[in-house]
Amino acid sequence: MTHELKNIIRAFKVAKEKKQKTVLATVVALEGSSYRRPGVRMLIREDGKRTGAVSGGCVEKEIIRQAQSIFSDDMPKMMVYDGRYRLGCEGVLYILIEPFVPSHAFLDAFNDVLNNRAQFNIVSTFTKEEGNHSDLGSFFIFGEEKFAVRPGVVLDNKRTLFEQEMNPCFKLVIIGAEHDAVQLCSFASLAGWEVTIVAAAAEEKSINDFPGASLFLAEEPEMLSIKLIDKQTAIVLMTHSYVRDLKYLLTIKKSRPIYLGLLGPTQRREKLLNEFIEHYPEVSDTFLDIIHGPAGLDIGAETAQEIALAILSEILSVTRNKEPIMLKNKQGRIHT
Repeated sequence: MTHELKNIIRAFKVAKEKKQKTVLATVVALEGSSYRRPGVRMLIREDGKRTGAVSGGCVEKEIIRQAQSIFSDDMPKMMVYDGRYRLGCEGVLYILIEPFVPSHAFLDAFNDVLNNRAQFNIVSTFTKEEGNHSDLGSFFIFGEEKFAVRPGVVLDNKRTLFEQEMNPCFKLVIIGAEHDAVQLCSFASLAGWEVTIVAAAAEEKSINDFPGASLFLAEEPEMLSIKLIDKQTAIVLMTHSYVRDLKYLLTIKKSRPIYLGLLGPTQRREKLLNEFIEHYPEVSDTFLDIIHGPAGLDIGAETAQEIALAILSEILSVTRNKEPIMLKNKQGRIHT
């Protein structure tokens, strides 16, 4: 969800340049089922343009309608949306709609948190009583600093609190620069992931060859820093060169990504890991456990685009700790 907040902040800055007021809508509670869960947000601009979504589409129209009064009186309100007879989700959404006027200090702190890949928290005070309530509001907590989304509002602990811990944006490091790496980069960026491409200088590629990439590193294995790899990072090794794959694998041997995918068949994986262990016999079981090869779920993928989908699906299943099954075979709710 952090990547969605990035888009909201970016949209706010554009709105401010155009001298357009903005309103933030946050789903703070849910009874039953819904398309998305509490913590999703949407920014509405005075001219009706919006960034983000809180459901499949029907709720957004009502939020935009109710936001109009806030543009006039700057008064936060609670909206209760019963989707049981309209969405078929059998859920009641409680949505806080409030003026969004973050300070310069807020924006600078948010940018620092993103750059430092630090966790942060968001707290919203709310009530399930529909209507205007002047004391409701959201607060972003960056380390020891607390910022309200608009001037003058104070955190009232006597109100019901919706608290949310936000992780750094999920990062995918793709080591390789062939056509399939381009497709994987494109699909991952559409999912909101920050994508870093690592390619040998001999590849003669640049970030312009990878639509959606956030960073391009033309670095040989010996020069690659593992500082860019944290617990919110997945790596896919796909240089199409056995020797180069081995060198990069040895370079990242002391890193701790949440997922490490190896492209290629099982025999290639076994050969690669056997040689890797010969070079680094003290490798930990923890590191070996995060290795997935061949990378991807078995969904019958054949094209580069389909293989990208298979790999992204496996990364999601690993990071969310979910055993892949067809939803029609799942008992109970989709989201727990």
